[in-house]
Amino acid sequence: MTARPSEPADSRATGAAAGAGAAGAVAAGGRTSQDEVDRIVEAWRRERPDLDVAPLQVLSRVSRLARHLDLARGSAFAQHDLEGWEFDVLSALRRAGDPYQLSPGQLVQQTLVTSGTMTNRVDRLERRGLVRRSPAPKDRRGVIVALTREGREVVDQAMADLLARERSILGALPEGARAELADLLRLLLGPFEH
Repeated sequence: MTARPSEPADSRATGAAAGAGAAGAVAAGGRTSQDEVDRIVEAWRRERPDLDVAPLQVLSRVSRLARHLDLARGSAFAQHDLEGWEFDVLSALRRAGDPYQLSPGQLVQQTLVTSGTMTNRVDRLERRGLVRRSPAPKDRRGVIVALTREGREVVDQAMADLLARERSILGALPEGARAELADLLRLLLGPFEH
């Protein structure tokens, strides 16, 4: 790698060392493999050696993995004639435990949408027979949204299919590495969640 005249000597050394490390990830069995992110990082290091592109090593992989996960989720839900938002509402109700019901406000809080959007979503799910509304026991003006038997069956089946696909995505990682990765991602995500 030829240094550009304006590049400080210490950044050339750091960039070269990082480039050597980024030349490929060590795969199981000691073989070296290179993925698309490695190629992207190398190209940026070549074109802009003045920039520290190390964050791409992690976050570009997270972004690409998120795309694969979205495709897997969409495929799992489509098998059960569900869209992602429908699964989100149904799974929030299912996680609530018997009798599988929540107020619209609780659904808004768990799915991070507006109350108007949630009203529309509950209407559509109710028309499909997957949820039902009933008056809130302690507030005549309020309502409770509950899973129907069909809604529970659909969300249970979709969840089982989703987990099978997610296990496949994580298949290259040993159990210990999965737990470690979960801890690291929790640490990274923490500031955004609070």
